[in-house]
Amino acid sequence: MANFAKSHVPQFSMDVYQNEYLPEGGREVNAIVTVTATGGGTVGSAVTPVRPAGRGPSAAVAIMVDCSGSMDYPPTKMRGARDATAAAIDALRDGTHFAVIGGTHVAKEVYPGGGGLATADATTREQAKQALRRLSAGGGTAIGTWLRLADRLLNSDDVTIRHGILLTDGRNEHESPEDLRAALDACAGRFTCDARGVGTDWEVKEVTGIASALLGSADIVADPAGLAADFTRMMETAMGKEVADVALRVWAPVGTAIRFVKQVAPTVEDLTDRRTEAGPRAGDYPTGSWGDESRDYHVCVEVPAAGLGQEMLAARVSLVVPQPDGSVQNVGAQGLVRAVWTDDMTASTSINPQVAHYTGQAELAQAIQQGLDLRKAGDFDGATAKLGRAVQLASASGNADTAKLLAKVVDVVDAATGTVRLKTRVAEADEMTLETRSTKTVRVKK
Repeated sequence: MANFAKSHVPQFSMDVYQNEYLPEGGREVNAIVTVTATGGGTVGSAVTPVRPAGRGPSAAVAIMVDCSGSMDYPPTKMRGARDATAAAIDALRDGTHFAVIGGTHVAKEVYPGGGGLATADATTREQAKQALRRLSAGGGTAIGTWLRLADRLLNSDDVTIRHGILLTDGRNEHESPEDLRAALDACAGRFTCDARGVGTDWEVKEVTGIASALLGSADIVADPAGLAADFTRMMETAMGKEVADVALRVWAPVGTAIRFVKQVAPTVEDLTDRRTEAGPRAGDYPTGSWGDESRDYHVCVEVPAAGLGQEMLAARVSLVVPQPDGSVQNVGAQGLVRAVWTDDMTASTSINPQVAHYTGQAELAQAIQQGLDLRKAGDFDGATAKLGRAVQLASASGNADTAKLLAKVVDVVDAATGTVRLKTRVAEADEMTLETRSTKTVRVKK
């Protein structure tokens, strides 16, 4: 990570919400860790004198546009993609390095070409928009090749933040799932990537899988007319990022085991299997790039059983950022997860409201995905039960956006009990929107 220094890091703070009391013999400790970054937009220019003061860290962005044959059906898709890419280019901060990639069964450099990146200013923005006019639809889809080219371009320059935006309208039919997986594994940790599906002919699990592996957002843009606004929002968010490769470091004492670490807001993302060892009894979980924002994580620790009245530190959570010399910088925020054994039944059986809320939100995401899979497989009773449970959870937690999406797939008889009927006719866009956004959560009402 180049050009990294303390002045680039927003101020991070950390709050831990848990019920630390366990009954005799109790071994599972759950905590919600809220991480908040503020003041990232106020960095100075001492580190990299080439950019104007207060303009944020050096960044590189690659925009990958699907140019496969299906983008011409209807022609509004290709037009929408060109307009959206132009809008994203307009939203680039001056001095940002960028490239545009046209994706088919091969990946082509559309702009600037020559295996490198352009630097955003009035001239290069105009040149890039001229180059977009040459984009035409034809060929197949091999998304792994697009990602590998983006990786080469993004890592050809010495920058702090590396980000991709990927748009597709179809299934990844011209390479094997293994090839795509290998490309994602190769790119993970090297850049973050937002993925969008336009229309309704793409595979939700492919697009959400790309965003998940590369710690970005995923969404559906059912109508190509909505692309430009969506691309502008994505680029503005990317331009707000101040620090890359932030990791949640979790240390736990001898005798304990980390059961899982999940991001639970703003979306559910299981980070457990992405742990990298970080010295004795500690592991790092990747969280990607940060601007001014707040996210919640659920940490579950298994502790050794202890006697009544005993207490222990179950885990210590901190944040670290890699440095150019291979070391890491601790950014100062720390949270402690505790365990206290008690015979007070009221204390040991009450569930912390934050933990209860996010356990429900994770179950909600899972119920939607399982329900839609069962519906596709023709198991309508199973689908009704799962989607009914999802309606119940969405209603109880106040997740109104998800409740609205569910109501387009099922007729809600009684939200409180989860009594629903599957709709006989469901618009494909409505079903895909529900599946794509199923992991979006709402925060606990304070």
